[in-house]
Amino acid sequence: MHKEGKVVPLAAAIDRGVRTPVPCLPMLLLQVRDKAALQLRKGLQDLFDNADDTLFEMADKAVERFDQNLYFEAMRDLRLKRKSIERGFLDIYHEAFVRIGRVDPIGQLDSARSKAQPERAAAVDGMVARVLSRDGIALGQLSSRFQALLDHALDDVHNPLAPGALCGYFLDAGRSLGVGFRVKLILLKLFERYVLRDIDVLYGEANQLLAAAGVLPELQPAPRRRAQDRQREHRRVSATVILEEVAGQNAAGQAFFDSLQGLLAPVRGRFAPRLQAVAAAHPISTADLLRLLSHLQQYVPATHEPEDFVLGQQLEQLLLRVSVRSGTRRRIATADEDLINLVGLLFDFIQTDDNLPFSLRALLGRLHIPLLKVALLDKGLFSRANHPVRRLLNEMAAASIGWDANTEGVRDSLHLRVERTVQRLLNDFTDDPRLFTELLEEFVAFNQDERRRNELLEQRTRDAEEGRARTMQARQQVQQALNQRLRGRVLPQVVVQMLVQSWSQVMLLAWLKQGEQSPAWRNALATLDQLLASIEPHREPQACQRLLQQVPGLLKALRDGLAGVVQDSAATREFFLALERLHLRACTEAELPAHEVDQALAEVLVAEDIVLVIAEELGCVPLHKPDGLAVQLRQVQLLRIGNWVEVFEDEEPLRCKLVARIDSSDRLVFASRTGMKAREWSTAGLAQALRHGEVRLLDDGQLFERALETVVERLRQQPAY
Repeated sequence: MHKEGKVVPLAAAIDRGVRTPVPCLPMLLLQVRDKAALQLRKGLQDLFDNADDTLFEMADKAVERFDQNLYFEAMRDLRLKRKSIERGFLDIYHEAFVRIGRVDPIGQLDSARSKAQPERAAAVDGMVARVLSRDGIALGQLSSRFQALLDHALDDVHNPLAPGALCGYFLDAGRSLGVGFRVKLILLKLFERYVLRDIDVLYGEANQLLAAAGVLPELQPAPRRRAQDRQREHRRVSATVILEEVAGQNAAGQAFFDSLQGLLAPVRGRFAPRLQAVAAAHPISTADLLRLLSHLQQYVPATHEPEDFVLGQQLEQLLLRVSVRSGTRRRIATADEDLINLVGLLFDFIQTDDNLPFSLRALLGRLHIPLLKVALLDKGLFSRANHPVRRLLNEMAAASIGWDANTEGVRDSLHLRVERTVQRLLNDFTDDPRLFTELLEEFVAFNQDERRRNELLEQRTRDAEEGRARTMQARQQVQQALNQRLRGRVLPQVVVQMLVQSWSQVMLLAWLKQGEQSPAWRNALATLDQLLASIEPHREPQACQRLLQQVPGLLKALRDGLAGVVQDSAATREFFLALERLHLRACTEAELPAHEVDQALAEVLVAEDIVLVIAEELGCVPLHKPDGLAVQLRQVQLLRIGNWVEVFEDEEPLRCKLVARIDSSDRLVFASRTGMKAREWSTAGLAQALRHGEVRLLDDGQLFERALETVVERLRQQPAY
């Protein structure tokens, strides 16, 4: 039997200490894991050390200002997040060993790839294929030895050291990086060069360690790469090399489209004319098709006009006219027809995507022909996430998601800008995609100004809500402190009134301004305790003497505290006169006849729970979280600042986004597009609203990417669509 040990993630041991005990694995497997982790960490460090120089060089070579900004922003993000990415990678890596043989260690990668852009999945597949072609034998031997150690089946795919698994750890660890696809592709290239380049060394050392320990020693070692081959692969990653590789996305776009043509066959004739069925018809060239589309582009109806413009019918009429003039039946080439149908499916998705406001869907629908023309000219549209056409579409959708039904008829500045951009493309776009770049720059510049104004209002809303929550917390602390001291005690009414109406304000200001651990807060509590003690009977002469010594300091503390809050001077004077008589009575009460006791001071009460008056109660916090809301509660917990929801409480739906999470009072605050507070819920309250259909979450992801992913998935799952 091999020795077994506790599986403790190395990154966690280094950065956060030992975790809760987890399942045991053979000690040899843990040794392999930890030795490999050291090499992987070194590779990640090399990656980030070189990424800065590579991105800077790429920014220097970039022609467009947007590309420069993209690379500079990526540099900043990497500097800030490299440690968390390294730690996240190693944590996920160790978790894969915990799950080895029980759960697919690269399941997260598979799920991530199913939701990612097809081109990114293709990039990962290419990386994995290159590693397997070079080091597949060594990986196979390592999987066999792992299988012998674990006494159950384990193939190469499920090996936590497989290249696909390692890529998955890296993608998951960098999920919060917030960079575009081009930068992600660059980081994947760097990952291949600095982490996967020496994977044969990792496999070789792991196999050697296990063979020396008697695990399948009869396996012949896999051949090692020659020194000169390794030296070539270790060359410095230059921006030129990376740019050349990324430039291949245009060809990748064509390859991506080619891969879909078989899936598009069942939908032929849905958007393009059906003249394809005429065997004797001759296909027109793509250039001629572009001219026909440019002609039709001038007749795209405005959003307020009747929707009787059907692209397929319009093209069919034009083709009939061309056929009559030329004397030869003409049709659209198969590849062009498939492209027309693909773009048509994308716009079908956009027109039915209720995450977008209706008015925006109508405006974007007018871009069907311009976008189709771009796709005919440049298949890179489908492989380049930073393509100006994709970016413009995504920018307009993201900026306009906050439009709601109450403003559908209001043509505000943003609505006018989107409308103007769409109309400019319809009027001026022929075959030069640089117009999209120009309009993208103009729209982003405009939207940045708009966003800054809205963010300023959002910050004010956030500050006000956080201040409100802090005030509520302070009132609760004051309320609790008073109740602990007063509840159930028989006290003069004049004292209780002063504490509730005046001294509570002194305590509140001390807590708000200086905090619960501050001397001001402790002094306010000490003065409160001293006051209550001072009006208790002091029957012993020594007790009376101590009271006389303490009274001057107590009176000074009370006067200093009350001076900082707005009080009725007459009421304050009356309190101190009454307090003087209470102190006299405290020392002499035992000797005074009942009829001589001051009638005013004889008014006593049994103090009940004190509830401080709050101008604006927080009515959104439930006493408990109801059962049966697990799914909705999880959805609420996953909400991040900036996520949008649509509310159906009023006659017209309202769109608002999360601008603040107030953990101390369990409140989620939502604001309209202009930054003004619109709604608030507790966690459970929002979960209930989601369950009852009063609120729905909006998907504010990139529009083009969502459309493309959905269309491709539907084509693959439903061949007949």
